[in-house]
Amino acid sequence: MYKVVTTKDGSKTLFSQQYNQHYHSINDGAIFESLSKHIIPAFTFHQNKNELNILDICFGLGYNTLATIYYVKKHNINAKINIYSPELDEVLISSLKEFEYPKEFEELKSIIIKLCEDKYYKDTQFNIIIKIGDAREYLNSLEINFDIIYQDAFSSDVNNELWTKEYFDILYRLSNKNTIITTYSIATPVRLSMYEAGFIIYEYIPEIKKQTLAFKEKQELLGKFVDMQLKKQRNPQAKALRD
Repeated sequence: MYKVVTTKDGSKTLFSQQYNQHYHSINDGAIFESLSKHIIPAFTFHQNKNELNILDICFGLGYNTLATIYYVKKHNINAKINIYSPELDEVLISSLKEFEYPKEFEELKSIIIKLCEDKYYKDTQFNIIIKIGDAREYLNSLEINFDIIYQDAFSSDVNNELWTKEYFDILYRLSNKNTIITTYSIATPVRLSMYEAGFIIYEYIPEIKKQTLAFKEKQELLGKFVDMQLKKQRNPQAKALRD
């Protein structure tokens, strides 16, 4: 069902036969992708916060969650970090005790084991919950406002339900006024889905590829504003994704 693949930066990822996609970009590198596309822009935007609620869609191999812990520890960030992450594949989570993670995660081995066994980890700084099951059902049950959302599901070609306008309606409800959403997708239908749910869209280029950031309110710290209304006028055939 899965095949281990080495990415450009030397870190390992998996190829999912079910979704016919890799969990991470082979050419960018797994840990590079997590840090550059998600963690660094999110923590650049949210500086000097006492506490951050993070939604990691979906847990997968755990790179975004683990890279968050690694980044926070490396940069001596004192904020309390609460991470909530839905994941459909319980067998995958259980198998991660044996997965060959990059050297950056060596000190996190005890956390990885705890998450694999209990789907939960807590210490004085970090509180991490993995919820096994349907992501949208889980999100609809939450009454939490998130500061950061890592939108990192498999692409809309194979996982449409986590990229539609109705899905982003759920994320809008769960967002603070200064929430940042990070995602690798730059597809116009995805951006329209986010826009029609109420988000303001920005294009961001970390180091290699363009990506998308979304916010509830305009900001000037990260990325280039994308006028989605103008794009709709110029391309009437472009449509948001729907359930």
